[in-house]
Amino acid sequence: MARLADYFVLVAFGPHPRGSGEGQGQILQRFPEKDWEDNPFPQGIELFCQPSGWQLCPERNPPTFFVAVLTDINSERHYCACLTFWEPAEPIQEVVCTEDATEREEEADEGGLVQLSPATPATPGQLFAPKTLVLVSRLDHAEVFRNSLGLIYTIHVEGLNVGLENVIGNLLTCIIPLAGGSQRTISLGAGDRQVIQTPLADSLPISRCSVALLFRQLGITNVLSLFCAALTEHKVLFLSRSYQRLSDACRGLLALLFPLRYSFTYVPILPAQLLEVLSTPTPFIIGVNAAFQAETQELLDVIVADLDGGTVTVPECVHIPPLPEPLQSQTHSVLSMVLDPDLELADLAFPPPTANASSLKMQDKELRAVFLRLFAQLLQGYRWCLHMVRIHPEPVIRFHKAAFLGQRGLMEDDFLMKVLEGMAFAGFVSERGVPYRSTDLFDELVAHEVARMRADENHPQRVLRHVKELAEQLYKNENPYPAVAMHKVQRPGEASHLRRVPRPFPRLDDGMVQWIVDQATAKMQGAPPAVKAERRTTVPSGPPMTAILERSSGLHGNSARRLEVVRNCISYVFEGKMLEAKKLLPAVLRALKGRAARRCLTQELNLHVQQNRAVLDHQQFDFVVRMMNCCLQDCTSLDEHGIAAALLPLVTAFCRKLSPGVTQFAYSCVQEHVVWSTPQFWEAMFYGDVQTHIRALYLEPAEDRDHLQVGDASTQEDERSALDVASEQRRLWPTLSREKQQELVQKEESTVFSQAIHYANRMSYLLLPLDSSKSRLLRERAGLGDLESASNSLVTNSMAGSVAESYDTESGFEDAETCDVAGAVVRFINRFVDKVCTESGVTSDHLKGLHVMVPDIVQMHIETLEAVHRESKRLPPIQKPKLLRPRLLPGEECVLDGLRVYLLPDGREEGAGGSGGGPALLPAEGAVFLTTYRVIFTGMPTDPLVGEQVVVRSFPVAALTKEKRISVQTPVDQLLQDGLQLRSCTFQLLKMAFDEEVGSDSAELFRKQLHKLRYPPDIRGTFAFTLGSTHAPGRPPRTTKDKGPSLRTLSRNLVKNAKKTIGRQYVTRKKYNPPSWEHRGQPPPEDQEDEISVSEELEPSTLTPSSALKPSDRMTMSSLVERACCRDYQRLGLGTLSSSLSRAKSEPFRISPVNRMYAICRSYPGLLIVPQSVQDNALQRVSRCYRQNRFPVVCWRSGRSKAVLLRSGGLHGKGVVGLFKAQNTPSPGQSQADSGSLEQEKYLQAVVSSMPRYADSSGRNTLSGFSSAHVGGHVPSPRARVTTLSNPMAASASRRTAPRGKWGSVRASGRSGGLGVDVGSRLAGRDMLGPPQANGAPPDPGFLRPQRAALYIIGDKAQLKGVRPDPLQQWELVPIEVFEARQVKASFKKLLKACVPGCPAAEPGPASFLRSLEDSEWLIQIHKLLQVSVLVVELLDSGSSVLVSLEDGWDITTQVVSLVQLLSDPFYRTLDGFRLLVEKEWLSFGHRFSHRGAHTLAGQSSGFTPVFLQFLDCVHQVHLQFPMEFEFSPFYLKFLGYHHASRRFRTFLLDSDYERIELGLLYEEKGERRGQQACRSVWEYVERLSRRTPVFYNYMYAPEDAEVLRPYSNVSNLKVWDFYTEETLAEGPPYDWELAQGPPEPPEDERPDGAAPQSRRRVVWPCYDSRPRAQPDAISRLLEELQRLEAELGRPPERWKDTWDRVKAAQRLEGRPDGRGTPSSLLVSSVPHHRRSLGVYLQEGPVGSTLSLSLDSDQSSGSTASSSRQAARRSTSTLYSQFQTAESENRSYEGTLYKKGAFMKPWKARWFVLDKTKHQLRYYDHRVDTECKGVIDLAEVEAVAPGTPTMGAPKTVDEKAFFDVKTTRRVYNFCAQDVLSAQQWVDQIQSCLSDA
Repeated sequence: MARLADYFVLVAFGPHPRGSGEGQGQILQRFPEKDWEDNPFPQGIELFCQPSGWQLCPERNPPTFFVAVLTDINSERHYCACLTFWEPAEPIQEVVCTEDATEREEEADEGGLVQLSPATPATPGQLFAPKTLVLVSRLDHAEVFRNSLGLIYTIHVEGLNVGLENVIGNLLTCIIPLAGGSQRTISLGAGDRQVIQTPLADSLPISRCSVALLFRQLGITNVLSLFCAALTEHKVLFLSRSYQRLSDACRGLLALLFPLRYSFTYVPILPAQLLEVLSTPTPFIIGVNAAFQAETQELLDVIVADLDGGTVTVPECVHIPPLPEPLQSQTHSVLSMVLDPDLELADLAFPPPTANASSLKMQDKELRAVFLRLFAQLLQGYRWCLHMVRIHPEPVIRFHKAAFLGQRGLMEDDFLMKVLEGMAFAGFVSERGVPYRSTDLFDELVAHEVARMRADENHPQRVLRHVKELAEQLYKNENPYPAVAMHKVQRPGEASHLRRVPRPFPRLDDGMVQWIVDQATAKMQGAPPAVKAERRTTVPSGPPMTAILERSSGLHGNSARRLEVVRNCISYVFEGKMLEAKKLLPAVLRALKGRAARRCLTQELNLHVQQNRAVLDHQQFDFVVRMMNCCLQDCTSLDEHGIAAALLPLVTAFCRKLSPGVTQFAYSCVQEHVVWSTPQFWEAMFYGDVQTHIRALYLEPAEDRDHLQVGDASTQEDERSALDVASEQRRLWPTLSREKQQELVQKEESTVFSQAIHYANRMSYLLLPLDSSKSRLLRERAGLGDLESASNSLVTNSMAGSVAESYDTESGFEDAETCDVAGAVVRFINRFVDKVCTESGVTSDHLKGLHVMVPDIVQMHIETLEAVHRESKRLPPIQKPKLLRPRLLPGEECVLDGLRVYLLPDGREEGAGGSGGGPALLPAEGAVFLTTYRVIFTGMPTDPLVGEQVVVRSFPVAALTKEKRISVQTPVDQLLQDGLQLRSCTFQLLKMAFDEEVGSDSAELFRKQLHKLRYPPDIRGTFAFTLGSTHAPGRPPRTTKDKGPSLRTLSRNLVKNAKKTIGRQYVTRKKYNPPSWEHRGQPPPEDQEDEISVSEELEPSTLTPSSALKPSDRMTMSSLVERACCRDYQRLGLGTLSSSLSRAKSEPFRISPVNRMYAICRSYPGLLIVPQSVQDNALQRVSRCYRQNRFPVVCWRSGRSKAVLLRSGGLHGKGVVGLFKAQNTPSPGQSQADSGSLEQEKYLQAVVSSMPRYADSSGRNTLSGFSSAHVGGHVPSPRARVTTLSNPMAASASRRTAPRGKWGSVRASGRSGGLGVDVGSRLAGRDMLGPPQANGAPPDPGFLRPQRAALYIIGDKAQLKGVRPDPLQQWELVPIEVFEARQVKASFKKLLKACVPGCPAAEPGPASFLRSLEDSEWLIQIHKLLQVSVLVVELLDSGSSVLVSLEDGWDITTQVVSLVQLLSDPFYRTLDGFRLLVEKEWLSFGHRFSHRGAHTLAGQSSGFTPVFLQFLDCVHQVHLQFPMEFEFSPFYLKFLGYHHASRRFRTFLLDSDYERIELGLLYEEKGERRGQQACRSVWEYVERLSRRTPVFYNYMYAPEDAEVLRPYSNVSNLKVWDFYTEETLAEGPPYDWELAQGPPEPPEDERPDGAAPQSRRRVVWPCYDSRPRAQPDAISRLLEELQRLEAELGRPPERWKDTWDRVKAAQRLEGRPDGRGTPSSLLVSSVPHHRRSLGVYLQEGPVGSTLSLSLDSDQSSGSTASSSRQAARRSTSTLYSQFQTAESENRSYEGTLYKKGAFMKPWKARWFVLDKTKHQLRYYDHRVDTECKGVIDLAEVEAVAPGTPTMGAPKTVDEKAFFDVKTTRRVYNFCAQDVLSAQQWVDQIQSCLSDA
């Protein structure tokens, strides 16, 4: 029972003491005068009566009522009900100053009466003062307070004949029950009646309508935000103009928080004088009048809810964590259903009649029910995480937060984390954690309704039903008796406040009120205390926890299979089956990523512990420790899944004997985990263990009593939880005797104390490191910083101390540093002990004893560790796998022997067993070796399931592009180790973690040596030079005396003189005859040395090797690169070398020796092709106009059109540009530069005039419109057929003419096309006339103008800006946009990253690779190169010459010029031709290989720029599109790509011939070599290898004569070169042939037991085995077989090339039906899978019929013409005929048709066969004829249409039996025997076309 009201107070307006305009409240009277003992009078009531301040008012306001809430020092809330009314104020009031304030008030009032006569209304100057009646109560009965104060006011205003003292006395003495659902009628003695209902349960908040109003004012989202903000301890401020609204809003928010109680500042109505409270740092819920909104603006961290405006403002710096999903969305939707029930029906076509909406009070309860359900879902199972630390004398309960979050799966959830750490939840645990207490609605809900809520989740109606049920209960709690009699309380009349009141509120008789109060108190004392017995019960725990959202644990879904693996592995370990265990271990370590597997491990290990001890042998110990470490590495510091907690007893149980008396426990090996240094973990563990022991304490007697009845009783006892036991004990506690109570308290206290000692030991085990190196790791641990509050000594100094040293000196604690480690641990343990013991109520004596004990425990443990550490050092190290020595090349030497490393996965999926599904070859354990040539890793996969496979990854040192230090986890021990990542331009990546035995100095030495080898100071330090020599790398070789005078001496002298000559402007004209080739062996005479100068007339004998050359000299000559160029010039008919002295004047070009001394241009070869008419001395001047002096020289001439291809560097500022700009206005007195330009103009004129003139070429075509869009842009358009026009005006008519050359797979016919065909300018047209086709082919040439220039100069757009070509010139500029070398470099870097990422992709799959490939823009550069090259090919083919003049003339120029020659001239597509092309264009013309490959220290900064590799990629793209045009295989290109960067050969070293001569490379004698000395030239190596194996040869090689290739260049047609992506881990890169050949396979021998021979089948793994070698193509296989058989027969084996040539020759004779089938089947099997619809041609013989094997196309072509083959070409009529006879042929449909012959030929009846398989229509003379007379390829058919009879057609046949078949070349006229068969034929042909 409690008083309804504690105090009644009358507060009035009084002047401010400082005389300001504001007044202040004054308490006139309060009753009772004395404070109640149990409830003192609250201070500061005057402020809260008028929160906006006490002010006078010019008019009478109506009375107001609100309830303010004050909180006292004991957090008790006092409800102040305030009724305020206004009375006239006395003007002279401020003058009167009597001592007694109350007297003054009375006089003023009376004075006021005198002033105002009854008749007169209030004068204009009249002011009114507020007066407030206040009731102070601890109960919240706002309505009763309103009625009671209203009654007092009514009695006063209406002048009722009732004594106010009596009413107030009755009010103060009214006693009502607190709770229990009783009903009490009260009367205050004024003829009134009020009914008070008390709530059923005291603990449930009373909300009336406040929650519903709050939602109406703010809306769902805003209220949810405020709810989360209040729970997560943010500051919440309500604004409103109404005080009652503020009270209601605050009350509503608090009601929503139930069952948590808000424990921070709570002021629903804050007075204006106290506004500074808002800047308090603690959280609050406060209401403030909206009038003070301006003052709240500068609060930066307060969430402001404006109730009148319906907004909630959250500052930027405040983050309110939302509810965890799916609860947030579920709550939102249920709230919307409650607030707006019509929402569900809004879309119905026939809405049902609307149900009655809930009343506001009911809606209020429904909204609360939603939040009650939310809390039940959030906190479900919370009782399972309570730890009962003490039961007597008072329960001490702790909550295991980490376990709760972990089991709910909400570890990452910000909201729940903050709630659990908040004060409200701490209160919740202490209040509701008690096991024996009265329960309420929430307890039942969380215990019994969780399953129902989970089941209802997806059924909104069922959820709503549940909400309504709960709402009923909440409503019933507030209104237990719904049908009560109405209140009967008098109210004042309408507008009574405006009436003149006869007198102010009177002064009441204190004595009378006090007397009534005293009477009632005396009566109460006499009456017995009405104690309502609380119904206390055991609180139900409810079902165990489940995750809030069943998240599938993704990758680690712990299937039963995984747990099985863990169990098996452990049983193998303990059974001693170590090999089996080792096989399973990697799978176990993978499985342990999952929670279930970790739990399973702890359970299984538990089974092997007997009496708290399990002694293992060394191997078992290692296994167990590794598994424990793996378990712990994924534990967070809080250990939310209890894994560390489960392992804690195990790490002190498993041990091994190191020596007699010395035992090492597992804890010394599992210390490197953050969890051990987290105080919260130890506390939770401690409390958990204490609970177990205390439970056991009370279960023991029960066990003794029931031990006879083994069975039910005891098992029931066991199942009782600690909470149940505690509940039972709390129930019995009052019944126990005082001694018994004392005894129980003592027992519990000593239990806690003994656990504290136990934990001090455990903590010292896990915190004291075994040795000093471990302390280093400890120091890096996160979380240890928290251990030291004052200083971080544990993190910084203490653990850094070398513990081991002090152990060795055996000085105990003398060593300061050790002391520090020990001290830090002691402090950590002491702080822990302090905290848990004070919380658990351990006596202070015990606590002191503990503090004394801890240092001794630590000291003892340190001494034990000393011996353990000493003995553990003596253990034999674990057997590491034997290092595998790599195989080395002859001459390759080891620089650094193997360093043990782990090779880690690098992002290529296959190696890690990714998409290919293969085994995980990486990570592998082995060693890295550094040799003079390569970096090599050899090792074995760490995953034993892979088996005994050797993994090799290596790359040449020279190919290293990036090296960076990394720090990685080793795959086996999961320790952080230093590592290195090496990336090479041959697309290998070594990502290595050094083994712990490799010191950092060894790793550093490795880096330094690698750097030294990668960037030698001089080119002589590279492997190609040091190969075979004995000196160390990096030093120049010792000079050796030449055996005899050789070319080298000559070359040195040549260079010496060249250097002198270069400086001279004009060359001396002294005649010099160099010695003839025979005498070049000796050095020239001394006196002649300085006078070598270039003579203009060079004797031909010096160039032409006479037939009388000695054989040795011939060999010398053939190694001369210039000779190679000369050979090519002769082949092309450029500058023929004749024996006569007179130069053949008919030749337009000549070979000029002007650069023989490399005086004009160092980067050009010595002999150059220039126009016949240009003199040598003019060349010097011309060269000055070009960059690097690289003036235009001829490098190739078309055999057919006689157009020439020239190359040069880009122009200097003056030059063609200047020459074109200032064309016709030569300035007087030309400058030097102008004369140079003139020379240049003459030179170009000479080039033009050297070209053959066409008789009909009167004009020329201009390329001025050629825009860079054609080179850079991709213009989408349907693929059109490429056609050649005979007459540009009749474009449409001639669409069927065949193109010259090849587009993709299109085979060209003979050179058709009439006069004036202008294919050359195909790419040159303007955009509007026809864009290039979508696939990158040039556009249709219908738009080309018939004129063309004789010479096109292709230059860089940027360089040729603003040039207006003059129409009179013979040449024309084509500006194009090209990329620079630095762009190639950047693009290559990105390509490397895309192909070899370095770390596994975040989202594995082809998409990420393709995305990064596209970002690299590598394929776009390839596309541009091919496009420009095809343009040049077109121009050359049409008869115009082209000068390529880009950048410095040695990068992109070289790429384009080489590609053009390759596409135009079939010779360069042979092995010899390609070699010649590379030697001529790349080596002789000075591509800077050393500079671009960064071969020496000087080039280190410039980095690797793969210009040559890009060219090879272009060749590879062409090879893919024309696989039959190249004699060499794709492997040849990869081989060159690898070795141009490897520096194994000298071929690709240095930047020009000049440098090679200077170093003596160019004139190396072959004669000096003997035997198997290493090749120095890559070509020589290729030759040698080609003799032995066909690896460089392309079996599909079947070239067409004089074929020009025109590849598609669009990016969609380009493929990623497999050189970038493929890898062979079995042997490393396959390009060093000697190393790549594995051991020979053993032959199939009979097994000794006579069983069948063992199969030689073996598994071929992608990424591990070399597939071409494991499964060679059929031809290679057969050739190998032949060699093997010949060897068996004892014959000398024949060379493969001879065999192959012989088979091809035999093939020619095999066209006849009686031929044998073997060789042809051999040819069939050689066809590889090729992706395009192109035929595979093998030449048959001179007659020219070809064998074609069609392959399926996987690329739909827009027009069938793209796969057509022209009839004018060699006949393909015998397609397939050599394989089958006519009978067995595939005949889909056949019959007789009349066919009209070609022009002027008659109709003839033939036997036609439609073959759907081969996609053709064949015809024979008659049915049994085996020889096909002709073939119509259906690929060429465009349409089948009805025909008309023409002259000579069969007369008897119906007109409708004629039909025409229209192909790309002609129209065939057919006639069937009747209409029906004609129709059938047409249908059959059509269906065949549609199938295709």
